[in-house]
Amino acid sequence: MAEEQKNSVDFKVDRSNLYREESFTDLKVGSIKRLTPVKPDGSVDKSRKEIFVGHTNIITPQGPLPIQGLIQAKELQQAIKRFPEAMEAAMDRLIEEAKKFQEKEKARIAKPESRIIVPGR
Repeated sequence: MAEEQKNSVDFKVDRSNLYREESFTDLKVGSIKRLTPVKPDGSVDKSRKEIFVGHTNIITPQGPLPIQGLIQAKELQQAIKRFPEAMEAAMDRLIEEAKKFQEKEKARIAKPESRIIVPGR
């Protein structure tokens, strides 16, 4: 059985979706990663666009909470300018997901599944 699970994982790298990653940080607020599309030989793939991803942490009573989000930008200067709004949007999405999870948990607790087995059903 362990052998089946081991063989079910696909570790093949998608050669048509490779990116070179560069990281820029101010060592205070966060970092921006620039993902440059490359071909399998490492040369820049000009047929695809660069991607910018912002990373930061917010401090909570439970410790640091990592936040990351896509930054809509064409160049690094634009990504730096748009970093705050991208992180705010990512934090808003995270809060919404947490609220949905809490509501789901409340509903599950309010309506516990019955463990009574009714004969004939």
